[in-house]
Amino acid sequence: MSLWVDKYRPCALGRVDYHREQAAQLRNLVQCGDFPHLLVYGPSGAGKKTRIMCLLRELYGAGVEKLRIEHQNITVRNLSCAFFKENICVYIHPLSYTRMLTFFTPLAVVLLTEVDKLTKDAQHALRRTMEKYMATCRLILCCNSVSKIIAPIQSRCLAVRVPAPSIEDICHVLSSVCKKEGLTLPQDLAHRLAEKSGRNLRKALLMCEACRVQQYPFTSDQDIPETDWEVYLRETANAIVSQQTPQRLLEVRGRLYELLTHCIPPEIIMKGLLSELLNNCDGQLKGEVAQMAAFYEHRLQLGSKAIYHLEAFVAKFMALYKKFMEDGLEDMMF
Repeated sequence: MSLWVDKYRPCALGRVDYHREQAAQLRNLVQCGDFPHLLVYGPSGAGKKTRIMCLLRELYGAGVEKLRIEHQNITVRNLSCAFFKENICVYIHPLSYTRMLTFFTPLAVVLLTEVDKLTKDAQHALRRTMEKYMATCRLILCCNSVSKIIAPIQSRCLAVRVPAPSIEDICHVLSSVCKKEGLTLPQDLAHRLAEKSGRNLRKALLMCEACRVQQYPFTSDQDIPETDWEVYLRETANAIVSQQTPQRLLEVRGRLYELLTHCIPPEIIMKGLLSELLNNCDGQLKGEVAQMAAFYEHRLQLGSKAIYHLEAFVAKFMALYKKFMEDGLEDMMF
């Protein structure tokens, strides 16, 4: 029994539920008989990989998923990667982003995910591969942001941005999926799910299915289950606000490490911390905190050790918040 997010995933560009104009453009691109290297980017849960697989089906037919797959783990010097080989497509998911292996495959399409996590050296090796084998293979690169992709790679690819679906789009998909399951979903609950998901369709579908397991028939005001890491992140923010000491900063560092080791992206941690911390700030302090978060989020994108920048943000907030509280007490005394 598969999850709804897999069970109702579109299998053709003509069946996608949103961004249909973009899907039509991709379909026209495939019908030309050839396409350039592609750089598909956008936020998590926007439908990047779904559209890539639909594009491959348009190009090669339904057999793209029915062929025998070989799984190999390859380690060459500092590179480790999972290698999935089909007769048509090679799918590579890097596990260690220290150096990119320059390789050639006689297959038609090479798909690389999380390209924004590759080092500069790896990206330059990838650029050389794109130039050398342009006549025999095409690369489809997938990532969340192009800010870490070097300009030579961007210039050799057709960039395809997949924006996050709107609240209305998510509500429509949720209602459609529930209808196919024979369920009745209240519009108020669908809207709450869409907002709570942060316009992440995959997350919205998972939360909707969790609500179905928790309680059915649905009610408009029923509780939406939260993930453990979201509760843990809120508790971390409360710990930051409750006390600003070196000992508390050390405790928060351990909690940040715990989130990172459980594969929570540092950008999500930064965004979640900021949202929770702003709830404890008044109007005067919110602007300073938001500006400070923007600075450290930018440093986070440029750096390679996320814990440094997350901890620096927490330490700076503690200093700023403690000074703000002390100034407030002095004003009350005088």
